[in-house]
Amino acid sequence: MKLPPHVSFHPDWRLMVWRPRGVLQGEQVNQIVEFIEHEEDGGEKPFDRFTDTTKLDAIDLDPDFILRVSLHRRGSYTARSPVESAFHVTSKTIARFVEIHVLATDHSPLQCAMFKTLEEASKWLGVSTDILEM
Repeated sequence: MKLPPHVSFHPDWRLMVWRPRGVLQGEQVNQIVEFIEHEEDGGEKPFDRFTDTTKLDAIDLDPDFILRVSLHRRGSYTARSPVESAFHVTSKTIARFVEIHVLATDHSPLQCAMFKTLEEASKWLGVSTDILEM
């Protein structure tokens, strides 16, 4: 499957990086979820995720949409190996949406966390900040 816009994949690190830009809408979220699920179904090894929200101008999403997507991801990933999904967030508004996802996926193989700095996220993911900035 072709990489969605603003996504890179680092096979050596088993890491997908997504840097959405502009206004985040449901179509973009659905596209990234479809991509992740396709890669999970076809991949031999699990991979971690890093989302850098610092280039977003706004979010045009309903909190209920985020909750539905998060619960769907939690349910569709139950029988898989644990993965880490780090979110770099500097906006209070965006943080509220990411918090919904983090809470909804808690106690599942999707280990999600939010970080204010790249350094914190890179340490948690076990990669250098250079990898996250590529």
